[in-house]
Amino acid sequence: MTVLLWIIAATMVDGLVSMVGAVTLVLKKETLNKLLMVLVAFSTGTLLGGAFFHLMPEALEAMKPSVAFNYLLAGFILFFLIEKLLHWHHCHEEHCEVHAFTYLILFGDGIHNFIDGLVIAASFLVSIPFGIVTTLLILGHELPQELGDFGVLLHGGFSARKALAFNFLSQMTAVAGGIAGFLISGAAGFTSLLLPFAAGGFVYIAASDLVPELHKEKRLGKSMFYFAFFLIGIGFMLGVKLLFGG
Repeated sequence: MTVLLWIIAATMVDGLVSMVGAVTLVLKKETLNKLLMVLVAFSTGTLLGGAFFHLMPEALEAMKPSVAFNYLLAGFILFFLIEKLLHWHHCHEEHCEVHAFTYLILFGDGIHNFIDGLVIAASFLVSIPFGIVTTLLILGHELPQELGDFGVLLHGGFSARKALAFNFLSQMTAVAGGIAGFLISGAAGFTSLLLPFAAGGFVYIAASDLVPELHKEKRLGKSMFYFAFFLIGIGFMLGVKLLFGG
């Protein structure tokens, strides 16, 4: 029971990381608008980096490459279908104030956070000190990505407070993942299947929704500036991989 309490506490702290977006509430609108595309570019890089440097390598260690890539494709297809359904449901009129990809970000982030909860649970089942270290590493990875996701939600049409609330709800799936990991600690295959599926969703969101947003900037200087932050996002995820593994 003590281990379960540690798991719940750690995943709750992980959930509170989503509140990092609150810092944008004190910024002027002009300043916030200037930051949005930088956050979108950075988030695009972290999504792709997370998929290819973290989720897929872990999946390939747990299953055959053909199986892993089939699940990646399944994730991509499902996210494509979900976006079509969301677009049809929310955008009957000519102008859609909230882009469908905002809901995909929340859905994909929810899966990612659920996996984080499973990882945190597994680490605490090894030992409490190991669980604390693992949680700190996950928090270090989540902080910039959550800030980037928050910017994407704002760019997609959410108000700042709505983005904060929904991002928090999505992040709290880490708690569910932690509890599930504790209860089904013997069924490691379940976690393995989620990894390439989430990777497929991340690739879809980055390539189909966020990259086209970056292409809307026609000025070369600005485009290269955003491209630099895209590369920084990828580089950050690679750095986490090289420094900490996983």
